[in-house]
Amino acid sequence: MPDRSLPERRSIRLPGFDYSQPGVYFITVCTHDRKCEFGKIRYGKMIASAAGNAVRETWIGLPNRFPLLALDSFIVMPNHIHAIVAQFRAPQKTAGAASSAPTNKPPVLGTIVRAFKSLAAIEVNRRLGRSAAPLWQRNYFEHVVRRGEDLDAIRQYIRENPMHWEFDHDNPNARRREVISAGNVTPDWLS
Repeated sequence: MPDRSLPERRSIRLPGFDYSQPGVYFITVCTHDRKCEFGKIRYGKMIASAAGNAVRETWIGLPNRFPLLALDSFIVMPNHIHAIVAQFRAPQKTAGAASSAPTNKPPVLGTIVRAFKSLAAIEVNRRLGRSAAPLWQRNYFEHVVRRGEDLDAIRQYIRENPMHWEFDHDNPNARRREVISAGNVTPDWLS
């Protein structure tokens, strides 16, 4: 019987979408309680801490674990990461290949994110000599990238994210934007 004292979790995934199919995805993963564990922003540039470097190195190593995964734009921010990942279709088996040979299916996006969060938390805890306190929030944001201009806009958003940290909704000390100029409008793909 479900515990009624806990809030009900609703899925934020795209209904009916098969996340094991080859595709391109934009993801954001935030730290537990949005604590700024990965560094700080100085003059519009991210200065990574030891934890931030561990997270970056873990991300870069993911294709070793998932060979059908291609990494695109990525940034570690003080309390979250933004990344674009692409899953590819496994090469077709040649005629006469053993049917019992292992298949190299692309992993489901959730599997990739879970592995990353787990490996990064282990590495951060190891490097900082800390207990296994939660590093990440339970869920993550994802967006299925379906158009080329969508991809270009997301890459720009990732690249420029440190320059907008002062107003970032993930920044616990963010200033409210009183006037939103045309250059600061939230892109359609992020709404």
